[in-house]
Amino acid sequence: MIPRYSRPEMVAIWSPETKFRIWYEIEAHACEAMANLGVIPRENADAVWKAKDVEFDVARIDEIEAVTKHDVIAFLTHLAEHVGSDEARFVHQGMTSSDVLDTCLNVQLVRSADILLKDMEGLLAALKKRALEHKDTVRVGRSHGIHAEPTTMGLTFARFYAEMDRNLARLKLAREEIATGAISGAVGTFANIDPAIEEHVCAALGLSPEPISTQVIPRDRHAMFFATLGVIASSIENVATEIRHMQRTEVLEGAEFFSMGQKGSSAMPHKKNPVLTENLTGLARLVRSAVIPALENVALWHERDISHSSVERAIGPDSCVTLDFALSRLTGVIEKMLVFPDNMLDNMNKFPGLVMSQRVLLALTQAGVSREDAYSMVQRNALKVWEERLDFRELLLADADVVAALGVDGVEEKFNMDYHTKHVDTIFKRVFGA
Repeated sequence: MIPRYSRPEMVAIWSPETKFRIWYEIEAHACEAMANLGVIPRENADAVWKAKDVEFDVARIDEIEAVTKHDVIAFLTHLAEHVGSDEARFVHQGMTSSDVLDTCLNVQLVRSADILLKDMEGLLAALKKRALEHKDTVRVGRSHGIHAEPTTMGLTFARFYAEMDRNLARLKLAREEIATGAISGAVGTFANIDPAIEEHVCAALGLSPEPISTQVIPRDRHAMFFATLGVIASSIENVATEIRHMQRTEVLEGAEFFSMGQKGSSAMPHKKNPVLTENLTGLARLVRSAVIPALENVALWHERDISHSSVERAIGPDSCVTLDFALSRLTGVIEKMLVFPDNMLDNMNKFPGLVMSQRVLLALTQAGVSREDAYSMVQRNALKVWEERLDFRELLLADADVVAALGVDGVEEKFNMDYHTKHVDTIFKRVFGA
């Protein structure tokens, strides 16, 4: 989480100031609930709320923690400095540190998810716009990096849209999964605190009470959340990799926007490098790096140990901040991306007509030729196109066996490009609806 790859709104969620503000709200709402139950005097609960406009001093809390070696106790001590030691004596009653820490972490993850959901909606809008724009822009499809059969640039954008739409659904589920809180005491038994207090605090913070906790909220929830972020990051890399390939000099079917005054290389003034999508590939690796530690956090000793704590202090902010930045960057890349239809056709025709080989193969089998013989007839002509850059259609028309089976018109008809795009509308309806 460095400024270069951070955006202010997400960073603010993970700031110490925000964390201590959430801690305060948890404690204040808990006191309010205790007063409602008659467990503590109303005036003590009201006194805690008098600190609602206080700017908690991060440096002062750090100073206290240097002595106590305990962050929650340091915060509670600082809170008492504002509220008064006598007035604050019921704060944190029946609670344990994890009640505050875990509930706060989940509030931060929920707020982060809300930003990420907006990011994804923006990316989906950009992908849909470019898909519709290039629905009929023909380009060659590739398998193993090798020319296969025609497709369209619109279908490329559409499949990325569909993938990100699935990720949007996954993130909504992950948000729901992580939106729980626990105010259940030392080992989750509510021995010293009424379950109604947990319900009150969670309702105030937009969470659901954790059905059963130990001293901590179960970490399978967090594992699912960070795994979802990892999948989204991989999808970002999927899009970025395609754009990087398209921008290669030998391909140049698409490219990142190159702004006025931008420099591509300190040594070579001619360079236009895909730096944004290369950066996205690297950022995806960072987000995914949190997944294994999150999975390993699930197994804790008995009712709790703190082996997960140091991990989450890092992966919580780092993953959310990095993914937020990456989604925003990718949206900008898609919105401004340059597309070169003429280059797409030129690339298609580097091996003239070769992308129609399967259609000729199928036509021969339908004409009564065995598949083995048909494959041999097509391949012997196709290899000449590879080796000598001859025209596939002309070679077929000069092949007596092929013409005998299909006729001249039958061969000519197999080179109609519309054959490969006839179901584009059907696919678009599946992806985007009517």
